[in-house]
Amino acid sequence: MIHDPNEAGLPGDLSGLASNELPEPTQTADAAAPDNALRLRRIRSFVTRAGRVSTGQRRAMDELGPRFVMPYTPEQPDWDTVFDRRAPRILEIGFGMGATTAEIASHRPDDDFLGVEVHEPGVGALLKLMGDQNLSNIRIIQHDAVEVLENMIAPESLDGVHIFFPDPWHKARHHKRRLIQPKFVALLVSRLKPGAYIHCATDWQNYAEQMLEVLGAEPALENTADGYAPRPDYRPVTKFEKRGLRLGHGVWDLIYKRRPNS
Repeated sequence: MIHDPNEAGLPGDLSGLASNELPEPTQTADAAAPDNALRLRRIRSFVTRAGRVSTGQRRAMDELGPRFVMPYTPEQPDWDTVFDRRAPRILEIGFGMGATTAEIASHRPDDDFLGVEVHEPGVGALLKLMGDQNLSNIRIIQHDAVEVLENMIAPESLDGVHIFFPDPWHKARHHKRRLIQPKFVALLVSRLKPGAYIHCATDWQNYAEQMLEVLGAEPALENTADGYAPRPDYRPVTKFEKRGLRLGHGVWDLIYKRRPNS
């Protein structure tokens, strides 16, 4: 298994993890069965831990946070105004320390990225990377992902969703806490434009199998590959992932698109 708290969207914390010296990983908001089709009864499957915020991260939060960190609101913002343009918009749930998010955003300057993350050092780390690389096509919300999707994202407004290395909750009795569940996927799909994509990646084979089953069972989605997808060029391989691959650990990417007429 590959869990790197210093790289992209870590399995210990779907909402990300801290600085170079990290506590045990955690995850962002998850969900269980709702009372109706999309309204989700929340299970807090993340645990917010007190990670160390470095001086550089704190400075980035103070200097760049007012511009790039969006407060949670129960209403939908005008995202074209927020990003100061109209462009394809990608939601990332749990960006860890933000290295992958920053790298993707730097190579896709014509796309806008909205990262949802609850862990403060991860928010600070991404802001620092944004400042170092002069990135302006990322916005951050430090809040529960389900509430963000329900209240801040309009139906059929997203061009893509990234969920990289979410918490695998490897014990069988904890599998119900995994993020990729049918009703959560239905909520995600409702926010995708027809033809938009969901890209998940995991280093736990059991979770990959569950993702394949859950995403495959959603009638509005179609797999872009015959099973698991090759890693697309836009998702960088982290140092930790490279180390795991050398040791024979697997990594599985899944890329599904919303059917045009769904």
